[in-house]
Amino acid sequence: MGPGRGGCRGLLESLAEGREWLRRLLAVTAAMYPPDDVHGLGHVLRVTCLALKLVEGLEADVDVVVAAGLLHDIGRVSEDWSGIHHAVLSAIIAPWLLRSVGFPEEKISRVVEAILSHSFSLGFKPGSVEAAAISDADKLDAIGAVGIYRAAAEGFRRRRGIKGTIRHYYEKLARLRDMLILPAARRIAEERTRLLDEFFKELELEAGDEDVVVDWVLGMVRSAGAHIIAGAQRRSTSSTHGGC
Repeated sequence: MGPGRGGCRGLLESLAEGREWLRRLLAVTAAMYPPDDVHGLGHVLRVTCLALKLVEGLEADVDVVVAAGLLHDIGRVSEDWSGIHHAVLSAIIAPWLLRSVGFPEEKISRVVEAILSHSFSLGFKPGSVEAAAISDADKLDAIGAVGIYRAAAEGFRRRRGIKGTIRHYYEKLARLRDMLILPAARRIAEERTRLLDEFFKELELEAGDEDVVVDWVLGMVRSAGAHIIAGAQRRSTSSTHGGC
């Protein structure tokens, strides 16, 4: 049973046994992340559990995986107003949070490395199995059915519109499958990618030349507005002269 179908809670509960720092970290992250499924608590829990699944059978430190998974987007809430990349902010915040919950000090640098290398836009390549798992899991959450939902929700938030969201698919989402590292991630991506591609091809077909039509209509609105302003200016000038 995979994450998102009843397995994530059991996985985290099992790991939390004997790891008091994890219980504390789960409480802290739940309090700090916004309650949304795009980049908030839902997303980081899915990424964490999926990353743990990706390293099954591999020589990986699950402490590093779960800590990096839970904290990889902790700085995103401050990204827009600070102008600092969210992965960098997360890497700054993570050590302090990890020390506050009693996480093993000697593992913190590996958590930070995994956080920095998860981001598509920052461009750091994962240098460990743990970092690869976080990077792959984060990308897998951007494709498939959940990825479609997230693309639409983020497109609405950023006011991209349908055409802007389609451009986001071509510029980023369609490229993610080729960036996956772990074999398990590439296997999962096969079905998710098929679903993502089919959706956006159909969306592009149905949307047609909507953006061209919208620009044309807005052009008429601008022309009408310019005509009204010009007329008002002429009347204002005429009235001023007539009063002299």
